[in-house]
Amino acid sequence: MPRRVLSGRVVSDKMDKTVTVLVNRRVMHPLYKKFIRRSKKYAAHDEANACKTGDAVRIEECRPISKRKTWLVVERNGTLMDDAGAEAPVSEAAVSEAAPAMAEGA
Repeated sequence: MPRRVLSGRVVSDKMDKTVTVLVNRRVMHPLYKKFIRRSKKYAAHDEANACKTGDAVRIEECRPISKRKTWLVVERNGTLMDDAGAEAPVSEAAVSEAAPAMAEGA
């Protein structure tokens, strides 16, 4: 079964290695057929304490880390996070340096 992935905004980063993420969604009212907004807060694991209030993040469902923390931050402001929780940016310079090395090895 695939893990669920949600997108939201960090509303609190005051805890150690944990951020609170507000996820908004639009649902249709069953009787009136009008779209209404629903929101929910999730506690997500942020190993490197990299996320700050206001960041747009993507969180992924994971094994329970604590009583109410079962989500893991996988992307911050469009940049993927590595296993240690630090950002893993892919710059054009790194790609251009790696290309000749890969060609020599092949």
